[in-house]
Amino acid sequence: MIAIDQVDDPVFSQKMMGDGFAVIPTDTTIYAPIDGTITSIFPSKHALGITTTEGIEVLIHMGLDTIEMKESAFTIHVVEGQKITAGETIATADLDKIKSAGKQTTMIVVFTNGEKINVFHLNKTGKQDPGTAIGRLEI
Repeated sequence: MIAIDQVDDPVFSQKMMGDGFAVIPTDTTIYAPIDGTITSIFPSKHALGITTTEGIEVLIHMGLDTIEMKESAFTIHVVEGQKITAGETIATADLDKIKSAGKQTTMIVVFTNGEKINVFHLNKTGKQDPGTAIGRLEI
């Protein structure tokens, strides 16, 4: 778990898409970072959108520049309209395939409609177990 300003991509690290955090995965399972509804699945399968009951829009962007890969490294385990719970498996990633393509495996979580958020506090970094509360949103 790292702060978003530590991501090796200026669009994310400079919070151009919004505030958030990132995960450097240690295994292939991608977990939902928050309760909500799956609102979009990108055709390339490299990103998912989640909307919370409070209307917070969350983008899960899997890997850096992975949209450029000829063959997807991701298997999506949810469908649009599905309600999900924080800690639930939403995707798996072939980390070796991502690395072999010369891409980074960093998984980014961004709150894209920041005008609805007063403050996001990232309270924990470093290795965290799936489902661990790592921060707090004030809306």
